Amino acid sequence: MLNDIDINLLFDIAQVIFLIPFLYLLNQVIFKRLKRRHSFFSFRLMNSLFFYHLIFGTIYYVYASFNPSDSHRYFQVPQKEGKEWMDFATTGTGFIDFVSYPFINYLGFSYEMMMLLFTWIGYLGFVYAYLIFRENMPHKIKVFKKINLLPLLLFLPNMHFWTASLGKGAPIFLGLMVFAYAVKNSGQRWQGLFFGSLLIFCIRPHIFLLVAVVAILGILLSNKHIEWKKKLVYTGLITAVLLIFRDQILGVVNLGNSQDLISDFIAFTDKRADSLGQATSGVAMSEYSLFEKFFTFWFRPLFFDAPGFFGIIVSAENFIYLLLAVKLFKRNFFNFIKIAPVKVKMSLLLFLLGSFAMTFVMSNLGIIIRQKTMVMYFLFFVIYYFLAHEQMLKSTPKVRTLQIYPRKAA
Repeated sequence: MLNDIDINLLFDIAQVIFLIPFLYLLNQVIFKRLKRRHSFFSFRLMNSLFFYHLIFGTIYYVYASFNPSDSHRYFQVPQKEGKEWMDFATTGTGFIDFVSYPFINYLGFSYEMMMLLFTWIGYLGFVYAYLIFRENMPHKIKVFKKINLLPLLLFLPNMHFWTASLGKGAPIFLGLMVFAYAVKNSGQRWQGLFFGSLLIFCIRPHIFLLVAVVAILGILLSNKHIEWKKKLVYTGLITAVLLIFRDQILGVVNLGNSQDLISDFIAFTDKRADSLGQATSGVAMSEYSLFEKFFTFWFRPLFFDAPGFFGIIVSAENFIYLLLAVKLFKRNFFNFIKIAPVKVKMSLLLFLLGSFAMTFVMSNLGIIIRQKTMVMYFLFFVIYYFLAHEQMLKSTPKVRTLQIYPRKAA
């Protein structure tokens, strides 16, 4: 005989099985709209990616059933008595509770259904990542002789694992990808720019600060399509937003009322690094040089310090990151950056600034593995564009930059 717990679990799983076809059909509606905008859009690739991402949602659900996971906290807190929906209308952790509240309390979503919902949200981030790469670079780029680079980047397992659960990972990834997609044509895609910015700010205000700074620099560096008067207006608006929400942004690192931002930030990072370094997978980040900090954040764990079976899988993916990054260590790369489009420079700057900020507050490989999913795709975009530049130079030596490409069929 099945007990009550078993029956409830089976019922929750049945609800999830029912929700999957609904999300699949919803995907098709979204895909049709995207296909009208982008002739290259591939239903087959994106549907394959959807089911691939669902596999990692299942893996994470099993993982969370036997290991501590913030997803349980995100499901339980919105159900607390005495709390109304608007009580969670804040930034950071509270915003995830705000998003989850109506699904849990009004629609009766179970833990399993919420996990699936956020898995789908994370998947949409990959759809926009695909659009970013294909819209800016229609050519197929081969690496390691025969491997098509774009599918390789889209199907990296660690990127899917940490964006397939109830928590901050999935929506912040979606926000960053939507923002990066919309910024190319902000005039026509202002809704996406607004939605992406809002999502980033509400989840991680300090990441929004980095995005805003990069956006300002991108506007100032852009020498086409935007007049200087408009550049000043856009820069002024972004700066005003940063000043208005200064307390929320700095409050993330307890600097909202700071009188000496630099000294207080250094003190905060030292304290944060020491506390994270106490974990079993802690690393002595505070003792590392800047190069060692970056290397640890981008490419560790590698096989020599892999924590368990899961660490071996992550190490294999980090090794791929390393092999791809090595391709940038060419003299031609510096010449490329000089003539590269603004979007490439913005991606590189956001990647470096994000890495710089996070390396000073993280000393735990487990947290590093999860957090770097926010910035790695910006590095991948730079690598992808640079390899296309190299390919174009080989076929057409007189071409100096890759601003415009002939369209090819998907």
